[in-house]
Amino acid sequence: MSPSLQEEYGHLVEQQLESEQVFSGRLLDVRRDRVRLPDGSECLREYVRHQGAVVVIAELEGERLLFVRQYRYPLRRAFLELPAGKIDPGEELLSTGRRELLEETGYRASSWRHLGVMHPCVGYADERIEIFLARGLTHEADPSPDSSEFLDVLSLPLGEALASVRSGAITDAKTITALFWAEKVLRAAW
Repeated sequence: MSPSLQEEYGHLVEQQLESEQVFSGRLLDVRRDRVRLPDGSECLREYVRHQGAVVVIAELEGERLLFVRQYRYPLRRAFLELPAGKIDPGEELLSTGRRELLEETGYRASSWRHLGVMHPCVGYADERIEIFLARGLTHEADPSPDSSEFLDVLSLPLGEALASVRSGAITDAKTITALFWAEKVLRAAW
């Protein structure tokens, strides 16, 4: 938080007193912290630490975007999503975007633009998802997702993707947020 925002919102800050790791897995690090609230009282905060991820708005010609459809076990159904993946330790954000686009779709891009960041679950996780726009796509290879990842690759016109958000066919938060950016960048020259 910038110093000016810290001063302006300092009356909301909670101070960590203790931190305990409750679970550590390949993807998640679950914590339980004891904190001092702004009024001086104490409470417990449980949250998930996450290494972060990148989502890619990959633009084909004619405002068509690349998507993947994959099964998401926690919700027991397939979701339509923009290509994305977690940031490996020490990996540059752009490298993550390039790697995930190639692995999941088989495409490379000649032009990359960082658009912003989103925090999908601020109430219980510190995850951040960096949003990139990729243009100048060329198909290089067949997709080669991780060994536990199975997906279909497809493309949709931006308008159809936005209609899918409105109809409830697309409910993935990172995809909805990135499509908001895509609409502004591709149609309003943000």
